[in-house]
Formats: sequence, structure tokens, C-alpha cells
Amino acid sequence: MLAKLAVACLWLVSWLPFRAVGALGSMLGTLLYALPTSRRAIGRTNLRLCFPTRSEAEREAILRGHFIAIVRMVLEYGYCWFASPARLRRLVAIEGLEHLTSLSPDTSVILSMPHFTGLDLVGLRLSLETPTVTIYARQKNPWLDAFIRAKRLRLNTGIVFSRQEGVRSSVRALREGYRLYYLPDQDHGLRDSVFADFFGVPAATITGLPRLAALTRARVIPCYPRREAGRYTLVLQPPLADFPSGDLSADARRMNAVIEQQVLAVPKQYFWLHRRFKTRPPGRPPLYEGKARASDDSAGGEPSILPPTID
Repeated sequence: MLAKLAVACLWLVSWLPFRAVGALGSMLGTLLYALPTSRRAIGRTNLRLCFPTRSEAEREAILRGHFIAIVRMVLEYGYCWFASPARLRRLVAIEGLEHLTSLSPDTSVILSMPHFTGLDLVGLRLSLETPTVTIYARQKNPWLDAFIRAKRLRLNTGIVFSRQEGVRSSVRALREGYRLYYLPDQDHGLRDSVFADFFGVPAATITGLPRLAALTRARVIPCYPRREAGRYTLVLQPPLADFPSGDLSADARRMNAVIEQQVLAVPKQYFWLHRRFKTRPPGRPPLYEGKARASDDSAGGEPSILPPTID
């Protein structure tokens, strides 16, 4: 019942103009930031580690802005689920689309999208330009899981696979001409990961991106969303040259360096509430206080204040 009520509320929100949703998100996000939650503590730790030379006031301004961005993203799921294709085109502009369209249709493409707020909305918009395949985390609520899956498929512009289906389905889709919308930047533990610096801090970095690129001979296009006053802009960057290199550690360092530059462009919109550095190199002390929640420790898990629809 609660899930259906939340969906109904987001349906109502979807009728609001973009700027009105932004104003509502600003109000609710500011209130959420004021609560002494564990997520706020995680965000403060991440920002202190990544931006040690910035003042506490500067880091707090980023964190407060991030809570606003998070709430706006939640409210904008109404657009993801109910907006028409024409409205999606108005809500999201695409910058650098030529980096994608200039590639041969026979070329496999992986769009590397880090965890920024708005990634679901801009990903849906991108699917109007090219067939995409996305990977999602299954929901515990069967009704909500079926609903989200149906809404992701409602435009007939792509396909979705659950994380539990493994990589074979994604590899097959890439070889069939779909473009993979891939999220490479959360801490999933030591399995299939190497330690690579992220803003100077050793971070367990999954090696799925270079492995998939090598397996399918795919070009990797980094991308990220930029929320503006009246819309989003999805920024597509030039394909990475000489990637993968054959050296997984070097590729992980390069991937993280690209993400760092994207974060610096829109620091309030990067996902600071995940325990990005919870897996530590041998002998290093933990960086977060308290015990990690199950939803944060599981692969693809999302914090409790977010709909866990991304993997």
C-alpha cells in the first residue's frame, strides 16, 4: 500500500513544472539535511576525505546542496515514469551527442555514467536517441518491482536486465547493437575490484568497465548529467582513447580520474551518501563510524532515502 501511495504522489508531482519540482525539492531537501542522520555523517566523511583543502563551510554547502539534489531526483521519478517522449526531450538536452552518433552502428558502445542525481531521467532521455540496455536492482516488493520494470520499458526504446542475471545478457545485447548504460563507481567489496585512488583516497574500484570493453571491443563514452534551472543537460564526452589498456589497475585509475573531473563540474550532484571507501586496503583502519547497513553493503544497494532502482 505504501509503495502504491508513493507512486500516486509522484504521478501528481509529474504534472508540476520542472522549476516547481525544483523549488519543492529545495524545501524538502533542506529539511532532510537538517536531520542528524547517519547518511549526513557519511556525506561529511566523504567530502572531508575528497576535499581536504576546502573549508568546512564549503563542504557543508556542497552537502546541503546534495540533499536538495537527492530529493529533487526522487520527485523527478514522476517524470521518468509518466512524462511523454516530447516532454522528456524538453526536460533533458544532450550535449556532445555527436560523440555517439559519429560511431558506426556496428560499434559496441558503453556509456559510463557515475552515480549522479538525475541519472535515471537522462538515461531514459538518451534511449530516445539510441537503443539502450540498463541493469537494475530488483525490488523486495513484487508489485513495485514489476511497476518499475514496466516503466523502464514503456517507451520501447531499450531493454533492462536485473543484476542477478549476470553480465552475459549485457554482452549479448551489446553485440546486438544496444548501447550499455553502465554505472561503474560504487564500492562492491574486493571481488572483481582493485584499489585505485579517488580524490587521493584508495577506493575499491570494480573492473567491470574495462573487462566488458575488452570482451566486446566496445568504445567507452563517459557521461554525466548537469541539472540546470529549467532542465537537465546530459553531457556526453569523447570516447576514451586506448581504453582498455590491458592493465586493470591502470584502467581503474584512469576511470576514477575521469569521474573526478565530472564531480568537480557538478559537485553537489554527485552521490556522496554511499560509503565509497568502506572497503579498505589491508591494515588500514575503517573510515566510517558505526556498522554499515545491509542496503549499503550489498552490491548495487541504495541508501534508504532513495528508490533503489539503479545498480
